[in-house]
Amino acid sequence: MSREAILGGIRRGLKRGELPADQQAMLRHRLESHPRHLIPARSRVPHPEQVALFIARVEAEFGTVERVPEASQVPVALMDYLAGQNLGPRFVMAPHPELEALPWAEHRLLMMERRRAEGSDQVSVQHGYAGIAETGTLMLPAAPGRPTTLNLLPETEVVVLRADRVVGAYEEAWDLLRAENQDALTGGFMPRNVMLVTGPSRSADIEQTLELGAHGPRRLHVILVG
Repeated sequence: MSREAILGGIRRGLKRGELPADQQAMLRHRLESHPRHLIPARSRVPHPEQVALFIARVEAEFGTVERVPEASQVPVALMDYLAGQNLGPRFVMAPHPELEALPWAEHRLLMMERRRAEGSDQVSVQHGYAGIAETGTLMLPAAPGRPTTLNLLPETEVVVLRADRVVGAYEEAWDLLRAENQDALTGGFMPRNVMLVTGPSRSADIEQTLELGAHGPRRLHVILVG
């Protein structure tokens, strides 16, 4: 069904035609201006403090973080994490250029497959697009190099995130996404899916007892580079 057919059906249900030109202009301006909501003061700090806040919030939400100075140290950090969790060396990895460039060949004990996740996968390694300090949230837009299934199916998700991609507030993460997704045809582009992940999956629906891994990974580990 076309866009016009869908909108036409909505208008018929509302028993009205198209909006007047002034109302259309007002709505168009609001969409283009991206108005700000209230932004927590805790995120209005220098970048090193934003990174520290991001780490603290991830850990408060049952996630874990390890910092490494250089990207080349990511494979060793991953090996140490898997061993510490009594997990095997096999994992599925996002086919992202930044992950592909890491020195995996130097660590032959790790067994990797570059693809989207399947239900039988135990560990995924995902590329982090951005981190949001105010809540310790990861922004993970869908892309060929960042399959969404890696965020949902494996029991353990490891996200590799550069420290310079940590921002203070949600609005700044959306600004980053808009700025880096431009095309000449439409003037803008958004992914078909953007996941905002704050800690491992959890639920307390049954008897108010917290259960990790209720709807996705039960472990979330961030390797923060830089």
